[in-house]
Amino acid sequence: MSLIARGTESSDRLIYFGLLLLLAWSPLPLGSDRPWSWSILAAGIFFLGSAWLGLYALGKAKISASFKAAQYCWLLMAMGIGWNAVQIIPLPLQRIAALSSHAAETYSSLAEEMGGTAYLSVDLAASRIALLKGMAYWVFFGLVLLLVNSVARLKTLAYVVVVSGIFQAFYGSVMTLSGLEYGFFHKKQAYLGVATGTFVNRNHLAGYLEMCLALGIGLLLSDPGGAGSSQWRAQLKYWLQLLLGPKALLRLGLVIMVIALVLTHSRMGNSAFFTSLLTSGTLGLILFKNAKKSTVILLASLVVIDVLIVGTWFGVEKVAQRIEQTSLVGEDRDDVDVYATHLLWDYWLTGSGAGSFYNAFIAYKSPGLSGFYDHAHNDYLQFACEFGLMGFLPLALAVSCCLWAGVKAQRKRRASLQRGMAFASSMGLIALLMHSSVDFNLQIPANALLFVSLMALSWIALCLEEKPLTHHDS
Repeated sequence: MSLIARGTESSDRLIYFGLLLLLAWSPLPLGSDRPWSWSILAAGIFFLGSAWLGLYALGKAKISASFKAAQYCWLLMAMGIGWNAVQIIPLPLQRIAALSSHAAETYSSLAEEMGGTAYLSVDLAASRIALLKGMAYWVFFGLVLLLVNSVARLKTLAYVVVVSGIFQAFYGSVMTLSGLEYGFFHKKQAYLGVATGTFVNRNHLAGYLEMCLALGIGLLLSDPGGAGSSQWRAQLKYWLQLLLGPKALLRLGLVIMVIALVLTHSRMGNSAFFTSLLTSGTLGLILFKNAKKSTVILLASLVVIDVLIVGTWFGVEKVAQRIEQTSLVGEDRDDVDVYATHLLWDYWLTGSGAGSFYNAFIAYKSPGLSGFYDHAHNDYLQFACEFGLMGFLPLALAVSCCLWAGVKAQRKRRASLQRGMAFASSMGLIALLMHSSVDFNLQIPANALLFVSLMALSWIALCLEEKPLTHHDS
């Protein structure tokens, strides 16, 4: 290998390690859901993106097959984020009125002061922040596609996320079971008695763990093993490795994450995880070519062991009881969704402006609705309100394309790791999409970052060169 080739590999590797560092860091400071923490995250992403572009300009980096395959998905995301940019461009008041009469009405009293111009967004400051975040997620999506270009890198990224999830689960469980109740270097004031990890909200820890669990299960499924052999020696060796080898540590990590998920007492978090596991498991068994009997047993054991043993010890019955007792009466989040629907009708085409929900919702909520609502408890509704059809549609299509890529990879790929990661991507995306119907996980930077990473992994699983994982790679 030439000196130039060695330098190229070394530079690219440093950027890749930076990407892994950001993935591991993002959940620690309150899910990066504070101005200082998401600013650090965004700055890190833009730095890595600039570094990769520098390498590309010098001819020391190249566009991966995964990025080429996902380019239309990347462009769809760019269209959605681009609409966010349009929302904060000053336009003549008459043109704003033609596009959104309610936005024009917001600025009508300031028309003279603003020189006859107005904006589609009713909260410029929030929309500018949303644009910065959206661009960071978009760049990170591209970086994952460009940098995860080998089997070793794919496996390493999955393990980094899983270890991060295990840490969150262990920390959250210890804080809850011991009664210490600390979050990220602060004494918890809310959600006492339930696991939150270093997040503020238990539902956001649950959303993060859903995706980490999906990647962990994908790694378990990716072991070629020897269970497909008809020889009893090979089968015995496979099951001993599963029970006593490195896979046993991974399985233990999954158990710890399930314990923490149950301890969050998140109704939809637990429901989304088990439903996505059953759905993806059934789909995977249909799509996997020559699925081994061990795969069926493994998927079944995940459900049986986690529900019957872990759940019995750590209170899954409390979660079930909360689900049974849930009603529309007394659920403020349902009232928020009802009033937010009126906001949606008024801004259905252009949106009220990305990030503007808090200010826009004030005019629509009932005086009897108490509380502070900076987000709708429904990501679909909030994105539709803020982006309108013009911005929401391309973003929804981008996610749909990634789901389809994951399904296609499970059907076409023979390499066990790629197939396992395709399963993980589909399961993680399905779980968080389910959870997003009653919460705002995608408004939390750490969860949004992991979500776009799973989107990228579906294309990587589909396009990454099939070659066996060697000891040198790992």
